[in-house]
Amino acid sequence: MLKIYKILSVLIDYPNDELLLNLEQVKSALDEPQCVNNQERKILREHIEWMQNQQALELQGLYIQTFDMAAEHALYLTHHLLGDDRERGPALVDLQEFYKNTGWQAVDNELPDYLPMILEYASNLDEMGARMFLREAVGAISILAANLEKTGSPYAKLMRLLENRASILDAAANS
Repeated sequence: MLKIYKILSVLIDYPNDELLLNLEQVKSALDEPQCVNNQERKILREHIEWMQNQQALELQGLYIQTFDMAAEHALYLTHHLLGDDRERGPALVDLQEFYKNTGWQAVDNELPDYLPMILEYASNLDEMGARMFLREAVGAISILAANLEKTGSPYAKLMRLLENRASILDAAANS
């Protein structure tokens, strides 16, 4: 299991009480061999420490304001590529069928293009498989990262980290 994608999944998802109580464990997972490179470790540690320095309600409010109230920050990746175009429905069905055909079952009721869910799936693949799978989403991740950077969101660095990981061309440099 590739912990980097699991870690990104939980850090990009809603900061519920369970996550907030376990941030120290998430941080300690960064020290495991081959989990992340030094640059990624620094970015992830800084983000976790930022989260730890926030009040729970403020952090949750910021998350809602960032991802739920601004369409340009939506964590539903097909939104960034297709908007509300009629092609979005078939794309979601195709992704759901892809998950089903690989035998993977999502544990929540989100749409299949929800970024934390995509990362959860990627965490079950080997490194090259995860990068190839995420490569399909790199355009949407780039758009999302740029939109978050425009507002100075602390989540922007996580998206850029993910964008770099999703780039097959950077596979050798980031391994």
